[in-house]
Amino acid sequence: MSPTENDTNAPNYGFETLAVHAGARPDPTTGARSTPIFQSNAFVFQDAEHAAELFNLQTFGFIYSRLTNPTVSVLEERVCALENGRAAVACATGHAAQFLLAATLLEAGDEFVASKNLYGGSITQFGLSFAKLGWTCHFADMTDADALRAVMNHKIKFIFCEALANPGGVVLDLEALAGVARDWGVPLVVDNTLATPYLCRPFDWGADIVVHSATKYIGGHGNTMGGVVAESGKFDWYQNDKFPCMTQPDPAYHGLTFAETFGDFGFSMRLRAVTLRDYGPTLSAQSAWNLLQGVETLPLRMERHCANAQVIAEFLDSHPKIAWVSYAGLTSSPYHALARKYLPKGAGAVFTFGVKGGFAAGETVVNAVEIFSHLANVGDTRSLIIHPASTTHRQLTPEQQDAAGAGPDVIRLSIGIESVADLIADLEQALART
Repeated sequence: MSPTENDTNAPNYGFETLAVHAGARPDPTTGARSTPIFQSNAFVFQDAEHAAELFNLQTFGFIYSRLTNPTVSVLEERVCALENGRAAVACATGHAAQFLLAATLLEAGDEFVASKNLYGGSITQFGLSFAKLGWTCHFADMTDADALRAVMNHKIKFIFCEALANPGGVVLDLEALAGVARDWGVPLVVDNTLATPYLCRPFDWGADIVVHSATKYIGGHGNTMGGVVAESGKFDWYQNDKFPCMTQPDPAYHGLTFAETFGDFGFSMRLRAVTLRDYGPTLSAQSAWNLLQGVETLPLRMERHCANAQVIAEFLDSHPKIAWVSYAGLTSSPYHALARKYLPKGAGAVFTFGVKGGFAAGETVVNAVEIFSHLANVGDTRSLIIHPASTTHRQLTPEQQDAAGAGPDVIRLSIGIESVADLIADLEQALART
C-alpha cells in the first residue's frame, strides 16, 4: 500500500502548480502524461516475500483496490498537498469519509462534539445513525469557544466543525476551537468542503484532521461522488490514553502499533489498513480520475465562484423583496472579520437569503428561475438553488433547522461560474413574480 504522504522535502510549489501536478508523474510504461485509470481489482506481487511484506505493512505498494489503487493514490496525494497535510485517504462519498473518521477513533460508548452549524445530512448521521453504533454526539454552538468548553468531557474523542458552514455561511474561529481541542487532548476535525484548501487551509490554523465531500468543489462538475480524509501529522496520540487504536498493538497486524510504526501518518494508515479495509466504502479508479480533472481547475473555478457570489450577494442585499442575506463577504455580516482572516481570497460561493413573504415566496422563486438549477447539491460549475427546509434539512426539527440556518424562509444558492449579469437577471425575473 502507498502511504500517500506529502513529501516534506518537495519544492515549495504554488497552489496552482500543486493542483495540476501533485502526486502525478508521466506513466513509466507508456509515457502517458495524464494519470491513467488503473481499472484493476488487484495487482501482481513480485514474489512471495514481497506479498508478505505488503500484507504486513512492511512495504508500500498495491494489493487490492479496496485498499489502494494507483489512480486513487494520485487524488489522495494531490488533496493532501493542497491542504498542506501529511497524508490522506480517499473514499466513496463525503458521508463515508465522516464514517471512516469516526469508526477509526471511536469505540462503543465514546463521544464527540459537533458544531450545530452543519449540513443537515451530517446532523442526522451524527445524531441518529451514529447513536445506533454506540457513539454519542453532542452538538454545540461553536461560534463561541466558551460554549464548546462547556460541553466537553473526558469521554469526548474529537471536535468536528465546518470551516464555512452549509448552508448559513457561518465562519468559525478555527484558532480558538483548536485551543479547546489542545486543552482536552483531542483532534480538531474540520470539514473543509465549502471553503476548499484554495480559500482556507485548516491545518495552518491548528486543525488536526480535515474531511472533504469531494463531490462538491474538489470535483466541481456535479458528476462524481467522493470523499477524502487528510491528517496534519502533528497530533500527539501518546499525550493521553484516549486513543488505544493508535497507541496499542493491533492484533490484525501481529501487534503493530500504528502511531509508533508510521509516526506522523499513522492515523491515515490505520484508517486505510483497518477501517477502510473492513467497512469498504472504496472510491473507484474511474471516480478518482474524474475528480482529478476537477482538482486541476480548482483555483480558477474558486476565483470565479467567489467573485460571482460577492456580486450576487450585494445585489440581493439591496433588493426590496429580500429580507436578509447571510454571506460573510458582506460587511454587514457578523462573520465578515473572521472571513477576512480565514478566507482572504473570498467568502465562498454558497450562501442563504430570505425572501419577503416566507415559504410561499421562496417556492415561487425556486420554481421561476431558468438558469439556476433546482437540485440538492453545491459546488457545481452551474448555479444551483434550493429550499433547505423542504429538502436537505427537512429531516430536522424546526428548532434544528433554525439553528442550522435553514429555517422556512431560507433559500440557498450555490453560485456557479456563468456570466454574473445573466445570473442576476435570472434572479430578478424570478423575484418579480413574488
